[in-house]
Amino acid sequence: MNWHLQDAKNNFSKVVQKARTEGPQTVTLRGKPAAVVLSAEEYKRLTSSKPSLEEFLLADGPIWDDEFVEDVNRRNKSPGRDIDF
Repeated sequence: MNWHLQDAKNNFSKVVQKARTEGPQTVTLRGKPAAVVLSAEEYKRLTSSKPSLEEFLLADGPIWDDEFVEDVNRRNKSPGRDIDF
């Protein structure tokens, strides 16, 4: 359901209750979607299914075969340009 911002402010408890029982509630500002009110359960479902960046890189990151590891270890360790601090 869409709520104008002022209506959502005036009926916030109703917006929250509808988010819990009917699903996400969209709040509009000047006729355009501005925010979505979700139940805590829905928010948790959406955010818990995604791995952290670290988990993603460790699980699905590039395969580091021996040749790639050697290339990384052979690279120049000094900065590519002079930097004055």
